[in-house]
Amino acid sequence: MTQQRAKLRTRVPARLAASAVLALSLTAGAVATSAPAATAAEMPCKPKVYYYVYKSSGVNFRTGAGTGYASKGILHKNDWGKKLATKGSWIKLKLGQKSKSGIAKGTTGWVSKSYVSDCTPMQLD
Repeated sequence: MTQQRAKLRTRVPARLAASAVLALSLTAGAVATSAPAATAAEMPCKPKVYYYVYKSSGVNFRTGAGTGYASKGILHKNDWGKKLATKGSWIKLKLGQKSKSGIAKGTTGWVSKSYVSDCTPMQLD
């Protein structure tokens, strides 16, 4: 009888722990699925049209295509804009939203292509 009680004592905490993990998983899943819908400020996904800063924070948004041009301000990761032109290794963007550093929506400027990427839509089967 003592061995049965010992087994029961070890099983109960394990079952309680498993139940707690399951409850947390279900709660987290409910929270994740109840996330708000995408806002208008999020980047639209059109490859070769919209680009976002992905590589770094603190990317210069310049008046021209090159490091010799003045910086209008700093773009941070996930700031984005519509491509207007390219020149060598530079891309001219029109910001689609106010940047994290405060550069106004609609401002145009140049960013090195090495810091930005276009979106890639996912195909779900």
